[in-house]
Amino acid sequence: MKVTAIVGTYRKGGITDTAVDEILGSAREAGAETSKIYLLDKHIEFCTNCRACTQKEGTRRGECPISDDMNGILDEIERSDSIVVASPMNYYTVTALMKKFIERLICFAYWPWEGHVPKMRSTLINKRAVVVASSAAPALFAIFTPSTVSLLKITAGNLGAKTIGTLFLGLAAQKPKQDLNPRHKKQARLLGKKLAA
Repeated sequence: MKVTAIVGTYRKGGITDTAVDEILGSAREAGAETSKIYLLDKHIEFCTNCRACTQKEGTRRGECPISDDMNGILDEIERSDSIVVASPMNYYTVTALMKKFIERLICFAYWPWEGHVPKMRSTLINKRAVVVASSAAPALFAIFTPSTVSLLKITAGNLGAKTIGTLFLGLAAQKPKQDLNPRHKKQARLLGKKLAA
């Protein structure tokens, strides 16, 4: 059992990162192998919308002509049984780091030039996912701005995973270095166990 986290935060050791660590730590205790991918540390170019990766039919993801770290990241995700997709909410949506990663996932679609809409290459859902989001605003704010959580769930689906849990951390910027409260820590640990089960 392997659990891989994709983390789109700018702050290592911040509240989003700490929540991911709790999830992964709990998964490890349940016997899983874990890894964490900081998008901040990876060289990921912007998608140029050339659509080269979408032209060839088949269930395997399309090949992007851009030479960067994206293929290696996707290979690691594909070798995983469960994933964590995590991002703070910045200006009502995921961070630019996460958005850049998400846009490159078009390689999982078949979209020939004569096609009107893209079609997912595979509808196979063989992984589990947990979504983690944080906001400086109260957690209730997520109800009125659902784009962050929704986008992270869609991302998990594009990566072949069904979201089995969400952890939304409200009031996440009360001080420069903020700890997880006991309730969020407990939730994170339960989600880690579910991913490793």
